[in-house]
Amino acid sequence: MLIAALGVGAAVGETAIPLATVAKTVANRLWQAGHALDPIDEGIVWNYRLSRAVVAACCGSALALSGVVLQSLLRNALADPYILGISAGASTGAVGVAILGFGGGMLTLPAGAFLGALVAFGLVSVLAVRAGRGTSAIILAGVAGSQLFNALTSFIVTKAANAEQARGIMFWLLGNLSGARWPDVWLALPVALAGLLVCLWHARALDAFTFGTESAASLGIPVRRVYVVLIAISALMTAVMVSIVGSIGFVGLVIPHAARMVVGVRHGLLLPASALIGAIFMIAADILSRIIITGQVLPIGVITALFGAPAFALILSQRRSAL
Repeated sequence: MLIAALGVGAAVGETAIPLATVAKTVANRLWQAGHALDPIDEGIVWNYRLSRAVVAACCGSALALSGVVLQSLLRNALADPYILGISAGASTGAVGVAILGFGGGMLTLPAGAFLGALVAFGLVSVLAVRAGRGTSAIILAGVAGSQLFNALTSFIVTKAANAEQARGIMFWLLGNLSGARWPDVWLALPVALAGLLVCLWHARALDAFTFGTESAASLGIPVRRVYVVLIAISALMTAVMVSIVGSIGFVGLVIPHAARMVVGVRHGLLLPASALIGAIFMIAADILSRIIITGQVLPIGVITALFGAPAFALILSQRRSAL
């Protein structure tokens, strides 16, 4: 399914290209197959669409994995990087590096985004603890943190960026895959795969966290170490994807719930299922963003919100009817 989605993502667009041409292009580039192809079609497939589809898949997988981890650790069905302000913090960090030059040239865009994500989660955690640690407290703290960092990002852009930078950054913050190329793949793919492997390694611990930290500790889980590792890998995945494509909502919130309906709650199956469904969802959203309006590319965050919000409402209604 993932290979088919990547093929469709490379074939569909303003200029339709046959799937056979996509397959021959990949064969030519990877194995020097020598198929005779139109250089323009081959360039569109390899240099633009296929790299874009791979980055979309990595982004969807990483955000879905982050959502699974946060929902399990916090025992909150509404937890995801976007709602908890991690995406907003990553955006602020990335914009601070790009426009204000934070780090004096020592920080890359993903590094700045990672630091921003950690600061945002730390702030949200402090607010939630002071508010009483309840389910509603972490969500309200996340909303407050998200608004704060979104405001900081807007202030930085308005104050320090020129008109061209401001337009590009504001479009990027809505989610934009137009600039995704192979160098972005070599950053996004290792991070997504490493995140999946780390999460799978801690699948038993995540199962234990479902019943609370005390139950996890009684089962021999090193609660503090696992918590730190999984929060760090979630922040890293979110930060890297935000630095490449911008802030995208609802993927980390909806996809884990959809995966639970398919494979259940055991994390040994839930994690790879969420990664796969997230990847396919993001590729499909990217395709729609390119074809829904002729001659114009919509921000992918608009597409994920248009489909994610009703899907989440449906999931909530089904969960309530099941209760």
